[in-house]
Amino acid sequence: MKKPIIIGITGGTGSGKSTVAKAIYKSLPENSIAVIEQDAYYKDQRHLSFEERTKMNYDHPLAFDTELLLEHLNALLNGQPIEKPIYDFTNHIRKDETIKVEPRDIIMLEGIMILEDKRLRDLMDIKIFVDTDADVRVIRRIIRDMKERGRTLESIINQYLFTVKPAHQQFIEPTKKYADIIIPEGGYNKVAIDIVVTKVKSIIQEKQNI
Repeated sequence: MKKPIIIGITGGTGSGKSTVAKAIYKSLPENSIAVIEQDAYYKDQRHLSFEERTKMNYDHPLAFDTELLLEHLNALLNGQPIEKPIYDFTNHIRKDETIKVEPRDIIMLEGIMILEDKRLRDLMDIKIFVDTDADVRVIRRIIRDMKERGRTLESIINQYLFTVKPAHQQFIEPTKKYADIIIPEGGYNKVAIDIVVTKVKSIIQEKQNI
């Protein structure tokens, strides 16, 4: 079995990472790709009270269980299945159940800080940064967090101003320099996404023929 190819897709919160990931996913053969979301690897906070959990900074590299993520990626690279965690964003805890992920030819890793850690960067064959205007990103985050994560508008705005925006400037924006491909206005830029999909296909084919 040839070593799987890891595609990393990153960008700020609400940048359109998922849209780009879905476009790439749909363009590749069925059952050839495993998707790993960095969001699934938030550290479990069940040892804290709910009030304490709501005050935690979830927009910092230390909020993620990067050691477990690295362990799982290396297992997949070595042809071993993993039990991917499921994170409960409403209660800020890791659920008891997991999702079994089988090794595939292509591993798609998506998350806001996947380029921040050199160990993760070194595992990636293709690194994509989705670059979207801050106003668009915050609006998307508000809509998502109110609909999917049970948050109030006030809590989302406070979180954005005090942790999300500073974290983006400190930890995410600087990682753009590590990207192989930058997609401007991610999610809306169909031309750029189509070009990226074509390029990803060619890189995958090249690597698989080595």
